[in-house]
Amino acid sequence: MYAITVHEPGGPDVLRWTEVPDPVAGPGEVVVEVAASAVNRADLMQRQGLYPPPRGASEIIGLECSGRIAALGEGVAGWQVGDEVCALLAGGGYAQKVAVPAAQLLPIPAGVDLVTAGGLPEVACTVWSNVVAAGRLTAGETFLVQGGSSGIGTHAIQVAAALGARVAATAGAPDRLERCRTLGAEIVIDYHDDVAAELKKATDGHGADVILDNMGASGLAANIDALAPDGRLVIIGLQGGAKGELDIGALLRKRGSVTAMGLRGRPVDGPNGKGRIVSGVREQVWPMIADGRVRPVVHGTVAMEDAARAHRQLEEGGVVGKLLLVTPGAP
Repeated sequence: MYAITVHEPGGPDVLRWTEVPDPVAGPGEVVVEVAASAVNRADLMQRQGLYPPPRGASEIIGLECSGRIAALGEGVAGWQVGDEVCALLAGGGYAQKVAVPAAQLLPIPAGVDLVTAGGLPEVACTVWSNVVAAGRLTAGETFLVQGGSSGIGTHAIQVAAALGARVAATAGAPDRLERCRTLGAEIVIDYHDDVAAELKKATDGHGADVILDNMGASGLAANIDALAPDGRLVIIGLQGGAKGELDIGALLRKRGSVTAMGLRGRPVDGPNGKGRIVSGVREQVWPMIADGRVRPVVHGTVAMEDAARAHRQLEEGGVVGKLLLVTPGAP
């Protein structure tokens, strides 16, 4: 088979479409013939040598895919060769085939085509595990997503709105702010402005009960300022750095909490494992997609062998939703 490989850390041009050995389904795994994967910020970091895969995971980039099951490993039940699926991966998505634990498989949601489904597992599992499981967002609360026009942001806006929350989103340009509004954000804020002040103004001083943040250190102080009493800040990215100063006094006065959550390195099984998250997504998010409350947001598609172009496009900015990588011959 062919896959995108990285011959040395660096810019997009280090990505090469290369022949590699076919994966084999181990016990509890299946091999998926990939129709599509998607480009995530983590992929750019891995290409640069800044985000190595967890121990035992494929060195090939790619945290999600869609396709058809090509082989079943020992002990796999409930799936058959030929089933159309999408999957959460620890790596390996930028390839014609990938081995994946069966617990991380999802059926294609109703109303979604096979290629589009390739951009759903990572955002759905990230949002569900962080906003709902860790953030405990409930109807009537105010939710703020930093970077609302991103793949995760566009999905988070819709899920939070479907749960009955009042949604606020940040973005960096008028067209992207308007896109957030059309997806269900009642409050939109340019992230170049004082986000905490603008949010308080729009919520009569309340702030956000739950904040989903992708910046990390650079946004820490402003996010604490934006929290409502008993608010929960959930950090999922480090685009603004890994080390910052935390005003614990401000956090105490608000009875607030800060949680940093990773997905890729979790075990497959157990109470905090990927299998549990995938089951929650299938039970709770897939019905939202089936009835139209949540829809995939796709910026565009790129041939997988031209993954370097997709990486450059994401790095240049302006992408709304997901960029999909489509394998040769995919529908």
